[in-house]
Amino acid sequence: MTKDIRDKSHISHEDIIELNFIRKPGAYVFRKYHKQGLRSQIMEMLDPDDVIKQNRGEIINGTLFFPWAIPLKMLRIFRTRFDSLTDVFEEIRKVKIIEKYLPSDSYAKSDEFIVDYIWNGNRDFILCGLQEYVAGEILNPWETTGINQLENFFAGISVNKHNTLGMATEQLVTRFQKRVENFIKSVKKMILEANYVPDFAGVENLLVTPGGNIKLVDINNISRVSFGSDISLDDKGYPVCDKSIEVISILEQKLLAKPIDKTETLYKIFLDPQRMKEVSVLEESFHRSLKLTVS
Repeated sequence: MTKDIRDKSHISHEDIIELNFIRKPGAYVFRKYHKQGLRSQIMEMLDPDDVIKQNRGEIINGTLFFPWAIPLKMLRIFRTRFDSLTDVFEEIRKVKIIEKYLPSDSYAKSDEFIVDYIWNGNRDFILCGLQEYVAGEILNPWETTGINQLENFFAGISVNKHNTLGMATEQLVTRFQKRVENFIKSVKKMILEANYVPDFAGVENLLVTPGGNIKLVDINNISRVSFGSDISLDDKGYPVCDKSIEVISILEQKLLAKPIDKTETLYKIFLDPQRMKEVSVLEESFHRSLKLTVS
Protein backbone atom coordinates (compact mmCIF):
# COMPACT_ATOMS: atom_id res chain seq x y z
CA MET A 1 0.00 0.00 0.00
CA THR A 2 1.36 3.39 -1.00
CA LYS A 3 1.07 6.01 1.69
CA ASP A 4 -0.51 9.34 0.76
CA ILE A 5 2.33 11.74 -0.13
CA ARG A 6 0.71 14.39 2.07
CA ASP A 7 0.99 12.19 5.16
CA LYS A 8 4.64 11.23 4.82
CA SER A 9 7.05 12.85 7.26
CA HIS A 10 9.98 12.43 4.85
CA ILE A 11 9.92 12.11 1.07
CA SER A 12 12.61 11.35 -1.51
CA HIS A 13 13.27 11.61 -5.23
CA GLU A 14 11.72 8.16 -5.65
CA ASP A 15 8.51 9.31 -3.93
CA ILE A 16 8.20 12.24 -6.33
CA ILE A 17 8.82 10.36 -9.58
CA GLU A 18 6.21 7.77 -8.57
CA LEU A 19 3.50 10.44 -8.45
CA ASN A 20 0.98 10.06 -11.25
CA PHE A 21 1.28 13.70 -12.30
CA ILE A 22 5.07 13.63 -12.76
CA ARG A 23 6.30 12.88 -16.28
CA LYS A 24 8.34 9.73 -16.79
CA PRO A 25 11.21 9.52 -17.40
CA GLY A 26 11.79 12.56 -15.27
CA ALA A 27 13.79 15.51 -16.54
CA TYR A 28 14.84 16.57 -13.05
CA VAL A 29 16.33 15.21 -9.86
CA PHE A 30 14.42 15.98 -6.67
CA ARG A 31 16.30 16.53 -3.43
CA LYS A 32 14.74 16.94 -0.03
CA TYR A 33 14.94 20.54 1.18
CA HIS A 34 16.44 20.82 4.66
CA LYS A 35 13.30 22.53 5.93
CA GLN A 36 9.95 20.74 5.76
CA GLY A 37 6.96 22.95 6.40
CA LEU A 38 4.01 22.04 8.59
CA ARG A 39 1.77 22.79 5.63
CA SER A 40 3.71 21.45 2.69
CA GLN A 41 6.33 18.99 1.51
CA ILE A 42 9.26 20.90 0.00
CA MET A 43 11.65 19.47 -2.58
CA GLU A 44 14.45 21.04 -4.59
CA MET A 45 14.31 20.58 -8.37
CA LEU A 46 17.80 19.98 -9.76
CA ASP A 47 19.42 19.71 -13.17
CA PRO A 48 20.73 16.10 -13.49
CA ASP A 49 24.03 17.38 -14.94
CA ASP A 50 24.53 19.55 -11.85
CA VAL A 51 23.94 16.52 -9.63
CA ILE A 52 26.59 14.56 -11.56
CA LYS A 53 29.09 17.40 -11.05
CA GLN A 54 28.23 17.52 -7.37
CA ASN A 55 28.79 13.79 -6.92
CA ARG A 56 31.71 13.17 -9.29
CA GLY A 57 33.31 16.60 -9.20
CA GLU A 58 34.70 18.68 -12.04
CA ILE A 59 38.19 19.96 -12.71
CA ILE A 60 38.53 23.74 -12.84
CA ASN A 61 42.00 25.18 -13.55
CA GLY A 62 43.56 21.87 -12.61
CA THR A 63 41.71 21.56 -9.28
CA LEU A 64 38.92 19.07 -8.55
CA PHE A 65 35.77 20.75 -7.23
CA PHE A 66 32.50 19.26 -6.01
CA PRO A 67 30.06 22.14 -6.62
CA TRP A 68 26.77 21.94 -4.73
CA ALA A 69 23.86 21.54 -7.15
CA ILE A 70 21.84 24.76 -6.98
CA PRO A 71 18.06 24.23 -7.27
CA LEU A 72 16.31 25.42 -10.41
CA LYS A 73 12.98 25.62 -8.58
CA MET A 74 11.36 24.57 -5.31
CA LEU A 75 8.46 22.13 -5.53
CA ARG A 76 5.84 22.52 -2.80
CA ILE A 77 3.18 19.87 -2.26
CA PHE A 78 0.46 21.05 0.10
CA ARG A 79 -0.46 18.68 2.91
CA THR A 80 -3.90 20.25 3.23
CA ARG A 81 -6.90 18.24 2.09
CA PHE A 82 -9.31 20.72 0.58
CA ASP A 83 -13.04 20.09 0.67
CA SER A 84 -13.65 21.74 -2.66
CA LEU A 85 -11.96 23.54 -5.54
CA THR A 86 -13.44 26.73 -4.11
CA ASP A 87 -11.24 26.26 -1.03
CA VAL A 88 -8.20 25.67 -3.25
CA PHE A 89 -8.81 28.86 -5.20
CA GLU A 90 -9.22 30.74 -1.92
CA GLU A 91 -5.76 29.51 -0.91
CA ILE A 92 -4.33 30.72 -4.22
CA ARG A 93 -6.15 34.04 -3.82
CA LYS A 94 -4.21 34.73 -0.63
CA VAL A 95 -0.93 34.31 -2.53
CA LYS A 96 -2.21 36.83 -5.06
CA ILE A 97 -2.71 39.31 -2.20
CA ILE A 98 1.01 39.12 -1.48
CA GLU A 99 1.73 39.76 -5.16
CA LYS A 100 -0.56 42.78 -5.09
CA TYR A 101 0.88 44.52 -2.03
CA LEU A 102 4.53 43.52 -1.62
CA PRO A 103 7.35 44.81 -3.84
CA SER A 104 8.00 42.30 -6.62
CA ASP A 105 11.58 41.69 -5.49
CA SER A 106 10.65 41.04 -1.85
CA TYR A 107 9.02 37.59 -2.12
CA ALA A 108 9.77 34.29 -3.84
CA LYS A 109 7.68 34.05 -7.00
CA SER A 110 5.53 30.95 -7.27
CA ASP A 111 3.29 29.33 -9.88
CA GLU A 112 0.50 27.45 -8.11
CA PHE A 113 -1.19 24.53 -9.86
CA ILE A 114 -3.86 21.95 -9.08
CA VAL A 115 -3.35 18.31 -10.09
CA ASP A 116 -5.37 15.11 -10.10
CA TYR A 117 -3.72 12.87 -7.51
CA ILE A 118 -4.19 9.09 -7.67
CA TRP A 119 -2.89 6.56 -5.13
CA ASN A 120 -4.07 3.09 -4.06
CA GLY A 121 -7.19 3.46 -6.18
CA ASN A 122 -8.05 6.72 -4.43
CA ARG A 123 -8.46 10.00 -6.27
CA ASP A 124 -8.22 13.58 -5.03
CA PHE A 125 -7.06 16.99 -6.17
CA ILE A 126 -3.94 18.40 -4.64
CA LEU A 127 -2.40 21.89 -4.64
CA CYS A 128 1.25 22.31 -5.60
CA GLY A 129 3.55 25.21 -6.31
CA LEU A 130 6.72 25.72 -8.34
CA GLN A 131 8.54 28.41 -6.45
CA GLU A 132 11.57 30.51 -7.20
CA TYR A 133 14.74 29.38 -5.42
CA VAL A 134 16.24 32.20 -3.38
CA ALA A 135 19.85 32.21 -2.26
CA GLY A 136 20.62 34.21 0.84
CA GLU A 137 21.29 34.38 4.54
CA ILE A 138 18.53 33.52 7.01
CA LEU A 139 17.10 36.59 8.69
CA ASN A 140 15.95 35.28 12.06
CA PRO A 141 13.98 38.13 13.67
CA TRP A 142 14.25 36.51 17.11
CA GLU A 143 18.03 36.81 17.14
CA THR A 144 20.01 40.01 17.69
CA THR A 145 20.37 40.88 14.02
CA GLY A 146 21.40 44.51 13.78
CA ILE A 147 23.48 46.90 11.75
CA ASN A 148 26.80 45.32 12.79
CA GLN A 149 25.67 41.86 11.74
CA LEU A 150 24.48 43.25 8.41
CA GLU A 151 27.84 44.86 7.79
CA ASN A 152 29.59 41.55 8.52
CA PHE A 153 27.23 39.68 6.21
CA PHE A 154 27.66 42.03 3.26
CA ALA A 155 31.41 42.26 3.86
CA GLY A 156 31.50 38.46 3.55
CA ILE A 157 29.67 38.68 0.24
CA SER A 158 32.32 41.06 -1.09
CA VAL A 159 35.15 38.79 0.06
CA ASN A 160 33.54 35.74 -1.57
CA LYS A 161 32.98 37.68 -4.80
CA HIS A 162 29.20 37.18 -4.72
CA ASN A 163 28.67 40.93 -4.85
CA THR A 164 27.68 41.24 -8.49
CA LEU A 165 26.52 44.82 -8.02
CA GLY A 166 30.03 46.08 -7.38
CA MET A 167 28.91 47.98 -4.27
CA ALA A 168 30.88 48.65 -1.12
CA THR A 169 29.66 47.09 2.11
CA GLU A 170 28.22 50.40 3.35
CA GLN A 171 26.33 50.85 0.09
CA LEU A 172 24.82 47.37 0.33
CA VAL A 173 23.72 47.99 3.93
CA THR A 174 22.07 51.27 2.89
CA ARG A 175 20.42 49.58 -0.08
CA PHE A 176 19.13 46.80 2.19
CA GLN A 177 17.73 49.23 4.75
CA LYS A 178 15.82 51.10 2.05
CA ARG A 179 14.36 47.79 0.83
CA VAL A 180 13.40 46.84 4.39
CA GLU A 181 11.73 50.22 4.92
CA ASN A 182 9.70 49.82 1.73
CA PHE A 183 8.90 46.20 2.64
CA ILE A 184 7.56 47.15 6.07
CA LYS A 185 5.52 49.99 4.63
CA SER A 186 3.97 47.62 2.07
CA VAL A 187 3.24 44.95 4.68
CA LYS A 188 1.47 47.46 6.93
CA LYS A 189 -0.66 48.61 3.99
CA MET A 190 -1.53 45.00 3.21
CA ILE A 191 -2.59 44.37 6.81
CA LEU A 192 -4.71 47.50 7.08
CA GLU A 193 -6.35 47.28 3.64
CA ALA A 194 -6.62 43.54 2.93
CA ASN A 195 -6.66 42.33 6.57
CA TYR A 196 -4.09 39.61 5.85
CA VAL A 197 -0.54 39.11 7.11
CA PRO A 198 2.12 36.63 5.91
CA ASP A 199 3.96 34.43 8.40
CA PHE A 200 7.09 36.35 9.41
CA ALA A 201 7.51 34.48 12.69
CA GLY A 202 9.11 31.33 11.24
CA VAL A 203 12.89 31.19 11.66
CA GLU A 204 13.63 30.68 7.94
CA ASN A 205 10.76 32.59 6.39
CA LEU A 206 12.82 35.72 5.64
CA LEU A 207 16.17 35.92 3.85
CA VAL A 208 18.78 38.58 3.16
CA THR A 209 19.96 38.23 -0.44
CA PRO A 210 23.48 39.01 -1.71
CA GLY A 211 21.95 41.82 -3.80
CA GLY A 212 20.78 43.64 -0.70
CA ASN A 213 17.10 42.62 -0.64
CA ILE A 214 14.85 41.26 2.07
CA LYS A 215 12.91 38.27 0.74
CA LEU A 216 9.87 36.42 2.05
CA VAL A 217 10.17 32.76 1.03
CA ASP A 218 7.23 31.23 2.91
CA ILE A 219 4.40 32.78 0.91
CA ASN A 220 1.85 30.06 1.59
CA ASN A 221 1.04 30.77 5.22
CA ILE A 222 -1.12 33.88 5.19
CA SER A 223 -3.45 34.65 8.07
CA ARG A 224 -6.53 36.80 8.43
CA VAL A 225 -5.95 39.78 10.73
CA SER A 226 -8.54 40.51 13.40
CA PHE A 227 -8.32 43.87 15.11
CA GLY A 228 -10.56 42.79 17.96
CA SER A 229 -9.55 41.68 21.45
CA ASP A 230 -9.62 37.98 20.56
CA ILE A 231 -6.23 36.50 19.67
CA SER A 232 -6.58 34.48 16.49
CA LEU A 233 -4.74 31.19 16.02
CA ASP A 234 -3.82 29.48 12.77
CA ASP A 235 -4.91 25.92 11.97
CA LYS A 236 -1.96 24.58 13.97
CA GLY A 237 -2.84 26.60 17.07
CA TYR A 238 -0.09 29.21 16.71
CA PRO A 239 -0.80 32.95 17.26
CA VAL A 240 0.87 33.72 13.94
CA CYS A 241 -0.93 37.01 13.33
CA ASP A 242 0.24 38.63 16.56
CA LYS A 243 3.75 37.17 16.30
CA SER A 244 4.14 38.31 12.69
CA ILE A 245 3.18 41.87 13.59
CA GLU A 246 5.66 41.69 16.48
CA VAL A 247 8.31 40.72 13.93
CA ILE A 248 7.53 43.82 11.88
CA SER A 249 8.22 45.95 14.94
CA ILE A 250 11.47 44.06 15.58
CA LEU A 251 12.65 44.64 12.01
CA GLU A 252 11.99 48.36 12.38
CA GLN A 253 14.00 48.54 15.57
CA LYS A 254 16.90 46.26 14.66
CA LEU A 255 17.38 46.79 10.95
CA LEU A 256 16.33 50.42 10.63
CA ALA A 257 17.59 51.46 14.07
CA LYS A 258 14.44 53.44 14.74
CA PRO A 259 12.10 53.40 17.73
CA ILE A 260 8.61 52.11 17.03
CA ASP A 261 5.61 54.35 17.38
CA LYS A 262 3.31 52.60 19.84
CA THR A 263 0.49 55.00 19.00
CA GLU A 264 0.42 53.56 15.48
CA THR A 265 -2.75 51.53 14.88
CA LEU A 266 -1.10 48.13 14.51
CA TYR A 267 1.30 48.50 17.39
CA LYS A 268 -1.28 50.06 19.69
CA ILE A 269 -3.38 46.91 19.35
CA PHE A 270 -0.88 44.10 18.92
CA LEU A 271 1.97 45.35 21.11
CA ASP A 272 -0.30 46.05 24.06
CA PRO A 273 1.62 44.59 27.06
CA GLN A 274 -1.31 42.57 28.40
CA ARG A 275 -2.11 41.18 24.95
CA MET A 276 1.54 40.20 24.43
CA LYS A 277 1.49 38.27 27.73
CA GLU A 278 -1.58 36.35 26.57
CA VAL A 279 0.09 35.67 23.21
CA SER A 280 3.17 34.34 25.01
CA VAL A 281 1.02 31.83 26.92
CA LEU A 282 -0.59 30.64 23.68
CA GLU A 283 2.80 30.37 21.99
CA GLU A 284 4.16 28.21 24.84
CA SER A 285 1.10 25.99 24.61
CA PHE A 286 1.68 25.58 20.86
CA HIS A 287 5.31 24.54 21.34
CA ARG A 288 4.36 22.05 24.04
CA SER A 289 1.76 20.43 21.77
CA LEU A 290 4.30 20.36 18.93
CA LYS A 291 6.81 18.47 21.10
CA LEU A 292 4.13 15.95 22.08
CA THR A 293 3.25 15.43 18.41
CA VAL A 294 6.90 14.89 17.42
CA SER A 295 7.62 12.53 20.33
